[in-house]
Amino acid sequence: MHVLLADDDPVRANELMRVLAQVPCLALTRLQPGQLLADAVAAHAPDVVIVDIARPDRDALDGVRRMTEADPRPIVMFVDHDDPDFMEAAISAGVCSYNVAGLPPPDMRPILRAAIALFRRHKQAQDELRTVQTRLEERGIVDRAKALLIRERHMTEPDAYRWLRRRAMASGRRIPDIARDLLHASGKGQP
Repeated sequence: MHVLLADDDPVRANELMRVLAQVPCLALTRLQPGQLLADAVAAHAPDVVIVDIARPDRDALDGVRRMTEADPRPIVMFVDHDDPDFMEAAISAGVCSYNVAGLPPPDMRPILRAAIALFRRHKQAQDELRTVQTRLEERGIVDRAKALLIRERHMTEPDAYRWLRRRAMASGRRIPDIARDLLHASGKGQP
């Protein structure tokens, strides 16, 4: 597993790197001073990002948000002081594991595993939501195409659907694609 550590405090970063070095099968990269988090993620493609900050910092949170928008991945955040509002903002920005911990850092293995599991579950839910949204959009397109055939060609609903299905089968395409083309050709839909 490849971990990217983002921490501007050298003492904290060294201590965390010492703890992480004890985790077997872990490759560790540290964010360079002045390097943006999103740039480091793009350059190193880590499996997990650890953000360790002494005090809740909105700039660090903006970096997390930019990174998750561009290239989402599990993010573990450590802070020294509990701040419920900042925790909510961090989770909204894409943090999977928000931890209040000072030095020395805790055992990292369960924290990393939990962050990865939460990230995967969240990604799966997002993928399922996108699939359902796509199906609903496609169903609306097919329904609009059937309504057009019913209105303009005086077909029944089953006949309109059979017409779309035959065209799809004959062209080796999907019914929603045929429906979209029909609507576009009639000027009643988006291309």
